[in-house]
Formats: sequence, structure tokens, C-alpha cells
Amino acid sequence: MKKYLLGIDIGTTGSKAVLIDTNGKVIAHSTNEYPIIVSKPGWSEQNPIDWWNATIKSIRDVIKTSGIEPGCISGIGLTGQMHGLVLLNKHNKVLRPCILWNDQRTIKECKIITQRIGKERLINIAGKPALTSFTATKIFWVKNNEPEIYNKITHILLPKDYVRYCLTGEYGMDVADASGTCFFDVGNRKWSEEIISILNIKKEWLPAVYESIEICGYVNRDTARATGLKLGIPVACGAGDQSAQAIGTGIYAPGTVSVTIGTSGVVFAAIDKYQSDKTGRLHTYCHAIPKMWHLMGVMLSAGGSLRWFRDTFYKQEMVKAKRQKIDVYDLIVGEAEEVSSGSEDLIFLPYLSGERTPYPDPYARGVFFGLSLKHSRCHMARAVIEGITFGLRDCLELLKDFGIEFERVRVSGGGAKSSLWRRIMADVFNLDVVTVNATQGAAFGAAILAGVGAGIYRDAGSACEKIIKETSVTKPGKTIEIYQQYYRQYRKLYPALKEKFKTLSNIRADRR
Repeated sequence: MKKYLLGIDIGTTGSKAVLIDTNGKVIAHSTNEYPIIVSKPGWSEQNPIDWWNATIKSIRDVIKTSGIEPGCISGIGLTGQMHGLVLLNKHNKVLRPCILWNDQRTIKECKIITQRIGKERLINIAGKPALTSFTATKIFWVKNNEPEIYNKITHILLPKDYVRYCLTGEYGMDVADASGTCFFDVGNRKWSEEIISILNIKKEWLPAVYESIEICGYVNRDTARATGLKLGIPVACGAGDQSAQAIGTGIYAPGTVSVTIGTSGVVFAAIDKYQSDKTGRLHTYCHAIPKMWHLMGVMLSAGGSLRWFRDTFYKQEMVKAKRQKIDVYDLIVGEAEEVSSGSEDLIFLPYLSGERTPYPDPYARGVFFGLSLKHSRCHMARAVIEGITFGLRDCLELLKDFGIEFERVRVSGGGAKSSLWRRIMADVFNLDVVTVNATQGAAFGAAILAGVGAGIYRDAGSACEKIIKETSVTKPGKTIEIYQQYYRQYRKLYPALKEKFKTLSNIRADRR
């Protein structure tokens, strides 16, 4: 009987299920979307039950589309958006909507946590400073602002781990995702007794932690009925989306670096021993591979900036594209290709949701700099793509400063599909830009991790060697120096505007 593996990704925009065979061939995939709740400026929430309902539909879709017998699925792996705060009561019911990774409400809590623990000590233990993205600041916000909710907490979970509970009835969390909470001892791969004590987080609220490849539950009867899965399929602990994405693109050994363009933009480097960036600009996590770690830089609005641009300036085209079953992003990229490198002196700062790397600043905002009467929508489209790429280069430069050596990057996500964007990346980075055959991202990586847990593969590294193959290499071209000049101007803009961003935010706050 042929064996298959199922990867499930609880993303920011939708739940994705990917079914692969043991050679890595994608048999079927399905994504079902859900909304983001933005009730106030800077807030970002989702209802966890929406994730589960979308997951049920995605699983049913891939079983139906593939035509396979559910009993042929040997293992399930989980991945998903990181840092989101899911709170359950003693009856295992969700207490409030999940506060997401890109929510910016916890500026005050970041300062308090830093004061209590000390920035240097926090970075040394948790691998990162207290920023609005991370789970610890969200727990603290609930304590300070919703005490009636806080007093009912029995379980703290991350998004994919809520779905794990729904799948199996078991609580658990992998060390890679736990690394993003800011109360995890990343070097020792366990909850930090020191941090949770200082923050008054009860340890019994926290689930047991596992390595990503470990089996930590089995499909239960309710899930089997709802999804069509077979009762008892083993579920691997999985990993946060960035570690799973790295497995899905073959970033499993030191010296390999990736760039992923999803809603956020992520630069990822595997390392074989724990190291923290004392400046706090790069963040250290446990890798999905046991005894491995990784450094990560994150832009909050990478593909999210292009999505905003699409939703704002291409509304009519979106309706037409949906009717004709074409991708409106192809139209945007096509218009951008009509414009010369540098967008005729138009530069875009992609800080639509604040920023995390290299500027941990929740007040930062997006900017079109140099806009003139000669500029059209096409210029703006290219400037957005170039601005995102400049931001990713910021992250790569930090890796170089940290001593990480590399001559090429593996790219994935929506931006990697565009030959224009790959050419821009190659010239802005002045590096070879490489794509691989695996294009289903974190869900694909989660399926590989499930294969290791189920005994299909010896380990993640050997699985990647078997499955992941390079498909294209884009080398730097003729516009390296042009982009170097524009990148230098880009780098000057944030320092010049930093205080003005905060002043602008204060004007709005004063009017409330």
C-alpha cells in the first residue's frame, strides 16, 4: 500500500492542507481563507474556530481531490503563524479572539517586561528582546486590560497548537514555535523558569514541549468524523511556519540561507549552536531539527505590502481577474516590468504594520518617497516590489554582520514565483537567487516532519536531500550598481523619519 503524508499550515490568511507521497510529489493541496479582525488601528485578531473550520474543509478537499484512501496517510504534520495568543478556560473553550503576530497594541507591555527582566538578560535566555510581535507581551496586555479574561486562563497555546488540540484532544507545542513566545529558554530548549516566574505566568498553563519530529497525538474520533481522516493517524508536533518553511526548502545545515516572501518577509540562517544577537535585531530560535538553531530577521509587511497595494489600487482588476480565473498579481508584476530599475526615483518604505527587523518600531509607517507627476500606478507597483527587496537586504546585511557567510539564497513564497522579482532580488542582494522544486512552503515542510516522526525518513536532513532539488538560479545582472545607489537612499529614510512616525501616532492618540 502506497503511503502519503499530510501537512497542515494555519497561516495568517488561510488554512492550507498539502498531501504528498514519500518521494515528495504533491498529490493535492487546498487552502481555505478566514478573516482578520482589525477593530482598532494596530490591532490584529482572528477567531480560532475559524482556523479549525477552514482546516476541516482543506482536509476534506485534499482527500476528495486526491481520491486516496484515508488509511494510506501515515502521518500528519502541523505548522502555522507564530506568536499568536490563544487562551482557553477550564472547559477548553476559547476565551477571546487570538491576538496575532502582527498586532501592535503591546508597546507599553514591551517596556515593562524589558524593565523587569533586563534587555540583555532577556536576549541571552529567549534569543530576542520583548517586541510587540511576541506572545509574552500579549499575555501581559490581557492581564493589564482584560483581568476578567486573564483570571479564567487554564491553557496558553499558539495557533497551530489549538488546531492540534482539535485534531487529537492533546496539548503540546514544539520547541521551534515555543522559541517565539519570549518566555522560552532557547539555548536549553525548555520553558524558562526565570522568565515565567518574573512575569507571573503559571507553568501549568503551558503545554509540554517536544522536538518537531516527535509524535504527540493521534487523530481522534470527532476529527475522523468531521474530516474523513482515519482514526488514530499519528500527528507530529511540527514547527512554527518559518522553521517548517526552512525544512520545505532544504535549509537544514549551517551555511544555508533562505528568503521567504509571504505576508511577512523572512531571512533565515541555520546554525549548529545557540548564539544570540546582543543588539536584538536578529532573533534566535530552536530549529525544527534537534540540536539545531536558526537566526531570523523578519519584515512585518513584505507580501502584505503588495497585497495592500493590490487591494487599494486594483479593485476593478481583481473582479475581472476572478471572473477570468487569472491571478491579478501577474498583472501587477507585468505593469512593474514596464518601469526601469529604481522606478524613476520613487522609493517605497514597506512599514505598513510597523517594523521588526532591522528597526523594532511599532510606530514606523509606509512611505512613497519621491512621488511626482511623472509617476503612474506602474511606477508605484515596481517601487513596492523594490522597497520590499531593500528591506530583505537589510536583514541579509545583519546576517553578514553576525559573521554568517553565504554566496546564494534560496527564495520561496509568492515573490519567488515572479522572474522579475527574482531578478530584482539578485541585483539588490548581489547574490545568486535560487529556487527549488518544493513550492508548497511550510505545509510541505510539516509533511516532511510528519514523515520523520512516522518513521518514513531517517531524519529531516536525509529527507531534504532526497526530496528538495534546485530548479533555477538567477545571477546578478546589469543593475547592481543602480540598485546600490537606491538602496543607500532607502537606508537614509527611516532614520530621518523615525521621530516623525512617533509624532504622527501621538496626534491620533491625542484625538481619541
